[in-house]
Amino acid sequence: MFRVAVFASGQGSNFQALADAAAAGRLGGATVDLLVCDKPEAPVVKRAEAAGVDTFVFRPKEYDSREAYETEIKAELESRGIDLIVLAGYMRLITPVLVESYSGRMVNIHPSLLPAFAGKDAIGQALDYGVKLTGITVHLVDGGMDTGAVVAQQAVEITAEDSRESLEAKIHAAETKLYPEVVAAFAEGRVTVEGRKVTLVGR
Repeated sequence: MFRVAVFASGQGSNFQALADAAAAGRLGGATVDLLVCDKPEAPVVKRAEAAGVDTFVFRPKEYDSREAYETEIKAELESRGIDLIVLAGYMRLITPVLVESYSGRMVNIHPSLLPAFAGKDAIGQALDYGVKLTGITVHLVDGGMDTGAVVAQQAVEITAEDSRESLEAKIHAAETKLYPEVVAAFAEGRVTVEGRKVTLVGR
């Protein structure tokens, strides 16, 4: 069994895509075993409950440091035998407590073709710059801001008719398709990592 923990802070559209893919047998045999959320009121918590996925919900302000709550999260992950951490709109910086323990086994998704438009508001950055092509990137988490090795990318065209809202919709549609494909590749052992070169066999 290949067990996945999803970290999310908001609406949970990518969480839902992963949970749905697992339920439909499209996640390479992986199961979504846990949601980790730093906002107890976030809609993603209700999504997890509806999907029958266990939750670890916490309030960061109740801890002395990021390391303190990540140590508690790490113990929860280890007790469940989690194989892969999937960040899906998790709005917290990750410390070495988790980065080092899950090196090569933690992924994030970013709404641009990295290294272009790293950091906050990548969609706004792309629109302001006037590029004709943007996209999404799934990358390994290395502790930097969107600096980990690229696992997979998908381009999204920006047309003259696109508004911010329409571009966001296209980006999100691409995310909910690509992310389950990447997690399935990890679950099926089709991902190899050599330094910054990541290969997905069969894609």
